[in-house]
Amino acid sequence: MTPAPLAARLSIPSGPLFFPVTAYGPDGTVALDTYRAHVREGVEAGAAGVFACCGTGEFHALTPEEYESCVRTAVEAADGRVPVVAGVGYGTALAVRYAGIAEAAGADGLLAMPPYLVVAGQPGLLRHYRELAAATSLPVIVYQRDNAVFTPETVVGLARTDGIIGFKDGLGDLDLMQRVVSAVRTEVPDGFLYFNGLPTAEQTQLAYRGIGITLYSSAVFCFVPEIALAFHRALASGDERTVRRLLDGFYRPFVELRARGRGYAVSLVKAGVRLRGPDVGGVRPPLHEPSEDDVARLAELIDHGLGLLGEDR
Repeated sequence: MTPAPLAARLSIPSGPLFFPVTAYGPDGTVALDTYRAHVREGVEAGAAGVFACCGTGEFHALTPEEYESCVRTAVEAADGRVPVVAGVGYGTALAVRYAGIAEAAGADGLLAMPPYLVVAGQPGLLRHYRELAAATSLPVIVYQRDNAVFTPETVVGLARTDGIIGFKDGLGDLDLMQRVVSAVRTEVPDGFLYFNGLPTAEQTQLAYRGIGITLYSSAVFCFVPEIALAFHRALASGDERTVRRLLDGFYRPFVELRARGRGYAVSLVKAGVRLRGPDVGGVRPPLHEPSEDDVARLAELIDHGLGLLGEDR
């Protein structure tokens, strides 16, 4: 059976894909009321979909009970306006268990992150994701990054698997992705989806669009949805002037700031949310907080980026 298009399976409209951070209270426990408000505000700001408990949401740091509460809360906050996709991961048995939790909590789909620790061969990876897909009725998007890197032939196998509807790339090898897209287009012509899943995906989205990949995650949407939406609109409409202005004035400096610390792809985003809205707390170890200097630089960059939006007014 060939996979149906994401629009048919998950009904995601056009727009940035929102990866909310997970909120913690002063005592370090999950703060569901704050998390609910964060998700609701993102949906109301114009997110096309909510990807709960994924990388930016610190899936690795959540207990199964916390995970269930967060997915259920995200579903309640989205209230059917956009789909909620939940992250799953670890080994096959645990990935299947998390898939069951997410399905019971009302999620509309799954983002399957790399298996824990092991560097597996292509047959083992294919078996892992096929067993996950067979264990759930939810559509599955496979996330390529770190220790889960696929050959074009393996992605063809994934695309032929009932329930696997898409492939998110967090590796950034455009030659490999072009070969993947070409191979799947040749062998499985109907409805397989691709996502640019690199950190701060806007920075590379012009290149990804060149090989036909138009969907992308937006961590920036967590704390400056105005900028993320303006960039998405400009990209979709061919407004090169605005795209370049935002890349040069906001996204490139943000990527350079993010590169100043390991784990900043999560902790710096969370700092941005705190700067502009609810106190979502810090990150859980082994991640660490950005320095005060880097947070101050982020605050200045946010102000500058928002100022760029007014240049055409």
